[in-house]
Amino acid sequence: MRTGEMAALVGVTPRAVRHYHHVGVLPEPERDPNGYRRYTLRHAVLLARIRRLTELGLGLDEVRDVLADDAGRELAEVLEELDDDLARQERLIRERRERLSLVLEDARAGRLTSEGPLSPQLAGLLASLGATADSPMAALDREVLTLLDAVMPPEERERLMGTIGAMAARPDTVERAHGLYRLLDELADAPSDDPRVAWAGELMAELIPAELLAGWDDSGPDAAAAEVFFSGLSPAQRAAVRHGLRLAGERAEEARAHGPEGAGAAGAGTEAPGPGDARSESAR
Repeated sequence: MRTGEMAALVGVTPRAVRHYHHVGVLPEPERDPNGYRRYTLRHAVLLARIRRLTELGLGLDEVRDVLADDAGRELAEVLEELDDDLARQERLIRERRERLSLVLEDARAGRLTSEGPLSPQLAGLLASLGATADSPMAALDREVLTLLDAVMPPEERERLMGTIGAMAARPDTVERAHGLYRLLDELADAPSDDPRVAWAGELMAELIPAELLAGWDDSGPDAAAAEVFFSGLSPAQRAAVRHGLRLAGERAEEARAHGPEGAGAAGAGTEAPGPGDARSESAR
């Protein structure tokens, strides 16, 4: 094969092939007496691997390291790996088309929300939480969930949505969550030392499931979404949320230390605002 033939076979440009030669990722083949490069099947397979690895986001230095580890492998083994990768890509495309068909169905029926398209898990979760259209804090929360829905791997997304869904299914949780949203909305223009900061943090800690904190990833989409979330908060709101996360973390640690029998006692030190409590006026 000549340069143009191999490039067309693999789906890259002849210029890309020459660049890969220049940077040392693709070895130079032998040349015919007339000076033309003469490529073999192994060169085409190697070029296909380079294309696939770069499409996955690897830099050429990283691609070079991967290919160096593959040196000496049998051609049949490399071809089988390529075939497996293509099968995985076909499966992913099929799954994406299945999800797209559901979104298209909702869009044609006028059921697509302003945040959409959403995964079925998030769409069901938002429906269970009910309408909070008048709450800026609830809107911000929905935006963060929508971001996570789009960027999380499917298994992580299912875990997150399942955990929040289980929380929302607890008695009175949705009503208390709406009360927390209203309280946080009131803190938008409040100073950081407002007494309601502590109350909002306590209410938030009571709502957060321990499993949500246990699955937290400081280097993944969780942390990126948290950064987006905090950037939209006022100083008082940020203080309340941080206070709530700290309390929830402490109670989760205490529950783990005491085992299953201590799980209920871990959060018993703080009671939810009651009807006769002055702090409940904003949360109700």
